[in-house]
Amino acid sequence: MDQMIYLSAIMLPSDGRPPSIVELMLSPMAHPSNPASYSDPPAFMPHPEVFMDYIAEIGSRAWKYQLVEALDGMNKKFANPYIIFYPVVSRDGMPFPVNKCVKDIQGKAFKEAVAWRGNVVIAKYRDNPFTSMIDATMADFPILKNYLLTHGCPRQT
Repeated sequence: MDQMIYLSAIMLPSDGRPPSIVELMLSPMAHPSNPASYSDPPAFMPHPEVFMDYIAEIGSRAWKYQLVEALDGMNKKFANPYIIFYPVVSRDGMPFPVNKCVKDIQGKAFKEAVAWRGNVVIAKYRDNPFTSMIDATMADFPILKNYLLTHGCPRQT
């Protein structure tokens, strides 16, 4: 089980190009020393940094993620929620460029203080984001567009 797995994800390029489907690489994560954990589903580390320009080469510490389990006003969670990966540490310490694709989606609702920056990669999962990721398609984009329309990037702490 040392082989990489690839799943379809949606990339929103920061330079204003249209959203596209990319092959998100997942690598198996080693089980902790706890023998009881071997009965758990295997966990996978996604590698969205492959698609993030100017990101520091420090692995998963260079990006963060936001779970999208429902849209505002929904009283039930999605059967297959989404996970939005976004860059947080650049190679040179400078801020990432504002994501023009998301800025266009937000239109007049755009706020610089909570702008999504850099290339954003969005995957889909069921149950747990790191054990059961599934393929996303462009059919998921309208739901994500609705979310991004009213949600800025989480604050960096």
